[in-house]
Amino acid sequence: MQVVDTSGEPLGVTAQVVDWRLEPHPQERSKGDQVHFHYRFDGVQGTSGPGVDACAVDKARVASMCTTIYASDAWPEPDGTRTGDGWLTVERPGLVAGVLLIANDQAYDRPSCERDMKDGGGTHPPKSASVGDQL
Repeated sequence: MQVVDTSGEPLGVTAQVVDWRLEPHPQERSKGDQVHFHYRFDGVQGTSGPGVDACAVDKARVASMCTTIYASDAWPEPDGTRTGDGWLTVERPGLVAGVLLIANDQAYDRPSCERDMKDGGGTHPPKSASVGDQL
């Protein structure tokens, strides 16, 4: 998926979920199965980059848990991509049908209205997805 900026323009970076599975987190085995997913960013320049929301969803694409993943937190690979993994703690792992990424770049520093009274802080990305949102 193409990552887009606050104006909806492509950043030249793609993000994708490479795979996912249900398994106990190695540090929290007593909590049972959770969603473990691997992702990659392509086209990132330098050590920073965009952040996108990753959500565990059911068959109807309703989010059961979301987190923001950042290209800067992923490991650089010899081919120029950046790869990483993440965990989503969900209440009902058996209902998870997949992990979706949302294209909106969440790495934007959101100035508050208090800091920028003139235009209310400027352009902001959409709010992050949350539990119960249909994606």
